[in-house]
Amino acid sequence: MSLPASLGEMAKQGLPRHVAIIMDGNGRWAQQRGKMRVFGHKAGVNAVRDAVSVASRLGLSALTLFAFSSENWRRPESEVSALMELFIHVLGGEVKKLHKSNIRLRITGERSRFSSRLQDKVAAAEALTANNTGLILNVAANYGGRWDITQAAAALAVEVQAGHLAPEQIDEDALARHLSTHGLPDVDLLIRTGGDHRISNFVLWQAAYAELYFTPVLWPDFDAVVFSEAIASFASRERRFGCTGEQIRALLDQPG
Repeated sequence: MSLPASLGEMAKQGLPRHVAIIMDGNGRWAQQRGKMRVFGHKAGVNAVRDAVSVASRLGLSALTLFAFSSENWRRPESEVSALMELFIHVLGGEVKKLHKSNIRLRITGERSRFSSRLQDKVAAAEALTANNTGLILNVAANYGGRWDITQAAAALAVEVQAGHLAPEQIDEDALARHLSTHGLPDVDLLIRTGGDHRISNFVLWQAAYAELYFTPVLWPDFDAVVFSEAIASFASRERRFGCTGEQIRALLDQPG
């Protein structure tokens, strides 16, 4: 089968609509260079920019990035504080660029543990980009897949208790409506960097039928080349399209 001539034609033949990425390896990347772990987190911001650019240029519907899990609070307090400050800094510095690129930003997770300053930044960033129609960038922060399912179940229980829903009316669609990712397509491709082969309590419901792609590349080294190989793997396994990473990158270079 020949390669399609345009991104639009290729999308019809099977690019993933929703890619989720576990961004692992920042700390190890820094330690390999004799630096503190936070140095790796800062370097990882460039990889985020690359991933968002690739997803947007390929016309994906959504990109979900696992920025901070609910288990990450167990890390040293100094590292957590540095991560929160980095999050605030990146939100302030990047949101206008996202808005200019017609990208909608969503922050998914339990926000109550965030400082009021960070919560205000999140709300402002989401409000600024709310009406954008391009890629949805979904950043999972203080997020856990079990938390997501649990809070959805609790919301259904409230509806039943209020008499708005009968127990027999609860089905998969009803629960999915209360997930934090409501409105997004299910995850088609789940990528994990850093070499580990597990999904670490990330989008457990949403990735039920996702293709899984594991790479030893540490997150700060994740670039358009690595992302292209993951997309090509998906296309080959899931859609039998048989394209290569080089061909994906050629499509990225095409004018919109």
